[in-house]
Amino acid sequence: MTPAINELKKRKITFSIHEYEHDKQCTNFGEEAATKLHLDPASVFKTLLVSDDKNVFVCIVPVTGTLNLKRAASALKVKKLRMADTKEAERLTGYLVGGISPIGQKKRLVTCIDQSATAHSTLYVSGGQRGLDIGLAPNDLSMICRNAMFADIAEHK
Repeated sequence: MTPAINELKKRKITFSIHEYEHDKQCTNFGEEAATKLHLDPASVFKTLLVSDDKNVFVCIVPVTGTLNLKRAASALKVKKLRMADTKEAERLTGYLVGGISPIGQKKRLVTCIDQSATAHSTLYVSGGQRGLDIGLAPNDLSMICRNAMFADIAEHK
């Protein structure tokens, strides 16, 4: 059990577990999950950490797109954002990159979820380790992630 799964169970939130064999050579973790789990890639989301040099935030965007830092900064009401350092992201969340779940992190960070998540009845995020995804309703994800906000923060391909 990962901290993400433990937190979902503790909070009695409905979710599903999806496991796959992670290829150690693969660095595009979200696309690997979508392919191996036979999921619509638009419903699979990646967890990214960003910083404004004072605070660190979580941004959740579909694996089919990229994070727009300017729009994320606007949504989070900060001047400018940069991607957080890998070691900083792992230290704050307690998870390894490629398995960072937005749920059950060591430190609860302000979270912004791309608006496209609301188009899905179920979205999939990392379950806290490579090769493990969790499916849950967008509003449940928002609620468990420190009342996350939805905003248009992704560039869709």
